[in-house]
Amino acid sequence: MPATRSTTLDLKVGEVVEVRSQAEILATLDADGELESLPFMPEMLQYCGRRMVVGKVANKACDTLTGKGIRRMENAVHLTGVRCDGSAHGGCQAACFIYWKHAWLRKVDPAEAPPAAPTAPEEPRLLPLLTIASRRPPAEDGETRYRCQATELLRATPQPLPVRDLGQYVEDVRSGNVGVLWSTRAFLVGMYNRLQDVGGNRLPPRLRLRGGRHWGALRGTAVKTPTGQTGLQPGDIVRIKSREEIAPTLNADLLNRGMGFDAEMARFCGRTARVARRVDHIIDERTGKMLQMRSPCIVLEGIVCEGAFSASCPRSITPYWREIWLEKVAPAAALATQDTGAAGVR
Repeated sequence: MPATRSTTLDLKVGEVVEVRSQAEILATLDADGELESLPFMPEMLQYCGRRMVVGKVANKACDTLTGKGIRRMENAVHLTGVRCDGSAHGGCQAACFIYWKHAWLRKVDPAEAPPAAPTAPEEPRLLPLLTIASRRPPAEDGETRYRCQATELLRATPQPLPVRDLGQYVEDVRSGNVGVLWSTRAFLVGMYNRLQDVGGNRLPPRLRLRGGRHWGALRGTAVKTPTGQTGLQPGDIVRIKSREEIAPTLNADLLNRGMGFDAEMARFCGRTARVARRVDHIIDERTGKMLQMRSPCIVLEGIVCEGAFSASCPRSITPYWREIWLEKVAPAAALATQDTGAAGVR
């Protein structure tokens, strides 16, 4: 099944688009249910024919598979509020921001009348292909292995995007993803982190600035990282502990029992938020296997990675929080601190 060449719509944040019909989308996909190595997933079918708002222009993606920086994405956007529900991938709870190729969308004129309500559900012509494509060959032990946009992201973004590429920062502003000051900071932080990496490879430890740490990163001091179980449940209000309180729970690699705490998360230290959900199983992006967490982690309402220190990456990944990094607070106390504003940039 040949795939059509990708389409360019020059979309910007806030513009309205309509997700194309299954028949139109099918014409863009290859035999693996992909366009330019990016899968169209079964979870996306529910949006066919619906009008949505562009939330972010997906011109880049942070490499969470190898941790080697930012990669270029072509002709794709994220739609406001549209995250993967994991229903076709074993109930994965990662809730990733879905990528939409321009070829799967139609730009809508604001004056255009809304489409008439369909008289019958669209024939599920795409579902069989997408269901098959959502699985990799089983592991040697027979365990199911999944395939999704996150597991295939390196193939869908084959070109690394160097920090010094100024065009990406201009595009971030032109597209409406961020403002000028935000984009300027992202460039400066990126250059600082790059210099830290070079210095860490070439300088002895005593000559490294701040120990070679990236901008905003904590310094983990634990030899054996502690654990903490507080029984947090959805709806509970918590305070994200201070940097000084969290640092002793991390080892030198900024991990607590295998879970990382990065500079993007440190920006929210001191903030209060409501627990959205507990997460205990997600797909391993490297292997496609379902990971079962020994201790569930916490996702907080309204707290996403903003890409402030990651070249304004638009993926809006939901950070995972260990309970030991959070403190349950009474609603009255939360209201008292709510007006203090966002945590300062460090």
